[in-house]
Amino acid sequence: MSRVFLIVLDSFGIGEAPDAAAFGDAGTNTIGSCSKSEYFELPNLQKLGLFDIDGVTVEKGSPVGDEILGRIARMQEASAGKDTTIGHWEIAGLISESPLPTYPDGFPDEVMAQFEKQTQRGTLCNKPYSGTKVIADYGEEHMKTGKLIVYTSADSVFQIAAHEDVVPVEQLYEYCKIARGILRGKHGVGRVIARPFIGSPGSFERTSRRHDFSLEPPGKTLLDHVKDAGKDVIAVGKIHDIFAGEGMTEFVYTTSNADGIEKTLGYLQKDFDGLCFVNLVDYDMLYGHRRDIDGYAKALAYFDDKLPAIMEGLKDDDILILTADHGCDPGYLATTDHTREYTPCIMYGKKLAPANLGTKQTFADIAATVLDYLKVPGECAGTSML
Repeated sequence: MSRVFLIVLDSFGIGEAPDAAAFGDAGTNTIGSCSKSEYFELPNLQKLGLFDIDGVTVEKGSPVGDEILGRIARMQEASAGKDTTIGHWEIAGLISESPLPTYPDGFPDEVMAQFEKQTQRGTLCNKPYSGTKVIADYGEEHMKTGKLIVYTSADSVFQIAAHEDVVPVEQLYEYCKIARGILRGKHGVGRVIARPFIGSPGSFERTSRRHDFSLEPPGKTLLDHVKDAGKDVIAVGKIHDIFAGEGMTEFVYTTSNADGIEKTLGYLQKDFDGLCFVNLVDYDMLYGHRRDIDGYAKALAYFDDKLPAIMEGLKDDDILILTADHGCDPGYLATTDHTREYTPCIMYGKKLAPANLGTKQTFADIAATVLDYLKVPGECAGTSML
């Protein structure tokens, strides 16, 4: 029995991609910005080879050289996007030739009219907005009128915010399902996101009961191939939502990075044959988008502190793969959106030879590597790194 633990450190970019300027992200470097914090201490990732990856520049920490413990590579995204959905799809073997639709001027009347008719509720906002600011600006009116707060971002998302005392969470999820049914074809956004919140005017706060309703992947992914081979596919965190529930044998949601790490440690103690696919979203959601350098650095240090326990939990035939789906540079103040960056790939296993594999041209090499390691047949866009 072989197991692969694939952990996505959501938004942990390691420097601008060659086409970053085309995305408005020239000069971005998530790891570089985090390294400016006094809380940036990653001794275990350093030993694995994080600072030896091509192009990594940090203010604290240095390359290990020939003594690295991991098999490392710098990953370049081949897809035409820099969002969570497209990034994860590519990690799972699907390259997206076209970006998912975005709405810098808000959603068109044809979408909003259908949505209001089917939900029988009016809407507020309908423009790109910060998730915390939108409830501060529209929350009180929402509570008075019952109208739903609809907003978007630079990503391909349709977000619905509602106070839990005005719209019960399960009802909010139903409204999201209605939106998901409308947003198909040319308006097929990557995710419809439920954003419940609580509190009173002046002190609103979002709750952990966020839920994503994703567009189904346009083809078979790594998850489908592993499941079709009769093996286990365990999804931890928002992996279930990103892949619209497809290709999984088991899934569990998480409330935080700490919770996701604990659930991963729990699966390390269980017997299964196949893939455990984990997303740790706090880096992106709590620190990257909010441009909180110290918070991001602390979250990285927390993971680094837990990394020895994860590594020790690996059995002889297991491998660990650490990567990211895009960047979200907390030091880049021109925007609060994702940033087009290279991502790291660090592989570790007791039987896996350390090596520096240089720069890879697609995240999909990770999918090919997992299929190769698990000896699972199936076509994907990448090439194995074993």
